[in-house]
Amino acid sequence: MLRDKKYISINFSETDLTERNKELSVILDISNFLSSSLKIDDVLNGAAFKMLEHFEFDSCRIYLMDKSGRHLNLAAFRGTDPGGLERVGITEGFTGKAARTHSFIAQHVSELEDKKRAALLTSKGFKIIICVPLIAAGEVVGVMNLSSGKLIKLDQEMIDLLEVIGNQISVAIKNAWFYENILKKKDKLLEKKNMIEFFAYSTSHDLKGPAIAIYGISKLLNKKYSHILNDKGRDYCEQIQKTSEQIVTLVEKINIYVQAKVAPLNIEDIRIGEIINELKEEFSSVLESRHINWRKPKEDHLIRADRLSITRVLRNLVDNALKYGGDNLSEISIGYKEDENLHFLSVGDDGVGVKKDQYENIFRVYQREKTSQGTAGAGLGLAIVKEVAERHGGRAWAEPGPEKGTTFYVAISKKLQRG
Repeated sequence: MLRDKKYISINFSETDLTERNKELSVILDISNFLSSSLKIDDVLNGAAFKMLEHFEFDSCRIYLMDKSGRHLNLAAFRGTDPGGLERVGITEGFTGKAARTHSFIAQHVSELEDKKRAALLTSKGFKIIICVPLIAAGEVVGVMNLSSGKLIKLDQEMIDLLEVIGNQISVAIKNAWFYENILKKKDKLLEKKNMIEFFAYSTSHDLKGPAIAIYGISKLLNKKYSHILNDKGRDYCEQIQKTSEQIVTLVEKINIYVQAKVAPLNIEDIRIGEIINELKEEFSSVLESRHINWRKPKEDHLIRADRLSITRVLRNLVDNALKYGGDNLSEISIGYKEDENLHFLSVGDDGVGVKKDQYENIFRVYQREKTSQGTAGAGLGLAIVKEVAERHGGRAWAEPGPEKGTTFYVAISKKLQRG
């Protein structure tokens, strides 16, 4: 056909296909329908409807195998009322035999060994029963039962066509089940997620009050009765105060972490320069007392993001640099770069730095480096940074500084839509 031509170009037409090859047009129509929905009821009822639309049957019943593998239950039908045929045992009748033997079966009702069932089918006007096993990946998921009140011409081409359609239906059933299972798992995950969020909020709320009370009582005890207490007693009071402060800090960090994961983002145009100046003012006393140089971009930059989240990210990174940079920390540098798709914010320092094998782990919840032991912290700061970055369509990572220290990067998508 291609002997004298380099290629063939033919516009597709379902009408022309029907005229050329009716069997293929039937397969195409049913295939298009089965791919239009992932709801099991739609698949089954629609398949039964299509069978009566394309073939001269009086009834189409679709049975699905139960979990025990011993019974087939009627799941959908079109045509004659299926009363009395709602459930079939795997050892019963043509339908059970088709499922049991994985075989296409066509037979006269009068030849059915079960005379009671034969009488029931005869009373409905059926003379011919065709059973097509619905097999997907070698597993029988059900049987399609086709009934007719008149004799039907059945040749190999017809049998092949019905078996192919049966395969299409069985695959569609499997896909619908998978989809249904995914939805159920999604609902369960959402339920667990909501439960965890509620637990985190309620627990942190319940812990914060007593922690503040313990702090206040220990402070009052130390103030009013320090002249009675010995040195050890006063040390105990101070330790109680420090511990209760740590509890309050942890509770607040947990709340911030949960908010970073689930709180709605208010995407708006924000100026990075404004946030950097606010943070410099916030940390000014520490920067001055430790003689730490503060560097920022020469130009201001406008980005689209959630202002509160970006402020938290930069605050956490600056706070980390101050906490873990060591006594020789002399500079904190905030940077900005961009490419076609992303904004890149960075916070670097010339402090102690992070070990190479810790660059991935430090962003995990409650993960802290060994070098941070003895320094107050909840182990949630970088986890919050990671969550914010990912919710902004980007990511967070760390790299060694140019000479020493560490630089943390946060990428933010440029495609965020304003809320």
